[in-house]
Amino acid sequence: MNPVLVACAHGTRNPTGRRLIAELALAARAQRPGLTTTAAFVDVQPPTVVDVVAGLAAAGQAAVVVPLLLSGGYHVHVDIAGAVAGAPGAVAARPLGPDPRLVGVLLDRLAEAGADPRDPLTAVVLAAAGSSDARSVADVEDTADLLQRSWAGAVTTGYGSAARPTVPDAVAAARRAGAKRVVVAAYLLAPGHFHDKLAGAGADVVTAPLLPDERIAAVLLDRYDAAVG
Repeated sequence: MNPVLVACAHGTRNPTGRRLIAELALAARAQRPGLTTTAAFVDVQPPTVVDVVAGLAAAGQAAVVVPLLLSGGYHVHVDIAGAVAGAPGAVAARPLGPDPRLVGVLLDRLAEAGADPRDPLTAVVLAAAGSSDARSVADVEDTADLLQRSWAGAVTTGYGSAARPTVPDAVAAARRAGAKRVVVAAYLLAPGHFHDKLAGAGADVVTAPLLPDERIAAVLLDRYDAAVG
């Protein structure tokens, strides 16, 4: 039997966010018939990733924990790594980002918000949740670099917590640098606390989160396959 895919998200109290994360795991299962998937969380919601992995190990079932996270911060390198460390047959995959397919989704969300990739005076602030872990910040910066390849205006980063600059500071800096229009690209999987805060960042427009999109389920399955392989 193939290892169980444990789709491990941060967790949110937002009901739409909860539904979209659940639908992401279902979309992965639809793309891979016969694959067993289950959900786990590192914060806010039960069941915890520790409990899920321990339960599978106790049942003699191998597991691959795929972080439904866009960069590799504390939750990946401490919470999830700790959950699999003492569980026989359990391994952790790398997070969803960075990945060119996620950048493709970002570009679609920017287009839906009315932003023109050819306009050099339209700046983008890639807004991530933020982490004190330098590896997480580097992952977000890599995503911004990928996005910049398809964007005529400046692409910079801003963070909701822990890392700097904050999203409002990044928006203000983009205006000082000469942007006539500043768009915040929400580098978030689903609605929740961080997306709610973006409306007050001072941008001209804020994009929708990444979900729902079938490409994200494909990235999820690729992370699973790489860990199994």
